[in-house]
Amino acid sequence: MFPLNEGESIFKHYMDKRNPLVKNKRILQSSYIPEQLPHREEQIKEIVEIVAPSLAKDKPSNILIIGKTGTGKTAVVKYIGKELKKADENEENCSFIYINCEVVDTPYGILYNIGSQIIKDETKSIPFTGWSLDRVFSELTKYVDKENKIYIIVLDEIDRSFQKNGDDIFYFLTTINEVLEQSKVSIIGISNNPKFTDFLDPKIKSRLGEEKIIFPPYNTVQLEDILKDRSEEAFEKGVLSQGVVSYCAALSAQDMGDARRALDLLRIASDIAERNNDNIITEAHVKYAKNKIELDAVSEVVRTLTPQSKTVLMSIVINTENDNPTMNTGDVFTTYKHISEILESSTLTQRRVAGLISELDMMGIIHARVKSFGRAGRTREIELGSKEVMELIKSDVLFKKLKNYKNVKQTTLI
Repeated sequence: MFPLNEGESIFKHYMDKRNPLVKNKRILQSSYIPEQLPHREEQIKEIVEIVAPSLAKDKPSNILIIGKTGTGKTAVVKYIGKELKKADENEENCSFIYINCEVVDTPYGILYNIGSQIIKDETKSIPFTGWSLDRVFSELTKYVDKENKIYIIVLDEIDRSFQKNGDDIFYFLTTINEVLEQSKVSIIGISNNPKFTDFLDPKIKSRLGEEKIIFPPYNTVQLEDILKDRSEEAFEKGVLSQGVVSYCAALSAQDMGDARRALDLLRIASDIAERNNDNIITEAHVKYAKNKIELDAVSEVVRTLTPQSKTVLMSIVINTENDNPTMNTGDVFTTYKHISEILESSTLTQRRVAGLISELDMMGIIHARVKSFGRAGRTREIELGSKEVMELIKSDVLFKKLKNYKNVKQTTLI
């Protein structure tokens, strides 16, 4: 820690040495909606043509927007919502309501959030909790119908709510027009999963996705255009070294054409350059940012594993440290049983442990290859994916009782 004078904030040292390279960091956030959305003109035109009748109080078709993460789905829909409000400033003909189902994923929560955006009279507002779903739906319907206009309700990450709660919310929102007499509701659903509607009730499925719009991944050239537009607004001239934008675009194009990842690379690279007190952002900063993003992603995966999966992973780590970098399922299971005894936790069967090994392999945390011995049978050779995983799992609070990682058989309780 750097020395501080009495009364000084620990941030003073940072502020004194800070060399800001970005004039507007907000522009590098994926949540920022620019005035122009390059390479999404076709999708914007298609959605606008569907939604435009709402300005004349005619109900548009429901829309289901499908595309991988970072393909501009949310940005396009929010952009169109902003343009709708420009065309109907007082919202006399239509209202645009946005709900992120990754944040609000229960039917009650979604209906409550819709209500909180359209019910201006606090005495008639829906309580945060305490009512039945039927009552919430009934009160919301009454209020909506008094307004005599079109409500466009966007459900972003729409499949998240279905995964957790089934199709209740879709039933309410797709049948609401049968109850309404004056107002009408249209739904815009946004999803990364093109197959999630296959599991909906056939009637709900047909009502929900009347028109489907696909957002393809961006290619390298398109990502470069997006980054150039943002860079011109975000940076002063000469701050970015030649090739940085192209490099960010190329790395992200390899990763499914994700514009969010491209922006994250550029933003984190600029943060790293600022912290180093460098004057120019280079490809070296981007490489460092890439490694940091990937480590953060691995960290999140490891952190959210179940205790049993963590114990299996710890067994693989211990075998690796005991000079057994390529082990089989039996080696892992033997170590797993010892750890479970020390932690006083329940022990799964070897077959179930083998299943957890397969899951860790699918997540890319470990590598498990099937090796055949002909008539003697088959086994799996298991290797740890990276040293970073080793450090992450060893620091997990679940294993604070483990005193000696090198020889688990003689490990004692602290």
